[in-house]
Amino acid sequence: MVLGLQESLLSMLKEEQTLLQKLIDSGELKDDIYHPKMKTLHDKNNLCIKHIIDKFGWPTISLVGEEASKAAWLIVQHAILDEQFMNRCLELLQDAINNNDAERWCFAYLKDRTLTMKGKPQIYGTQFDMENGKVVPFPIEKIDIVDELRKELGLDSLVDAT
Repeated sequence: MVLGLQESLLSMLKEEQTLLQKLIDSGELKDDIYHPKMKTLHDKNNLCIKHIIDKFGWPTISLVGEEASKAAWLIVQHAILDEQFMNRCLELLQDAINNNDAERWCFAYLKDRTLTMKGKPQIYGTQFDMENGKVVPFPIEKIDIVDELRKELGLDSLVDAT
């Protein structure tokens, strides 16, 4: 395990969560805008995670530990201004999953994020919006089998997720 790498990933995640909570607490975070402070932090983290992936490949569980591997996924999940990079990471994450070295549910979230960013229906029902104070999933490609797909990846049913 690469401890310095693990610490870097966990530090980036902590910084993001701290800023997010600060913006929520202050009432500055709005659903309809990408807060400039959040964008700045996401841009910074995006550069860092790109360097990490270029040097080490996907931050797998065996490389950085489970929590830091999940932190890497979340950092990539928030790299929304770099769709090409997110798609590259999907491939790397899939390879890690094939080697039992990453969480399968991480792929579901990242895949759905990339699809909804393109205006396409999601597969696993992991991306939601708020409508009239209710959590509503973005369109799902095959709603009749979404719970089966979610179960295969260790996710709760769609109803339980909302």
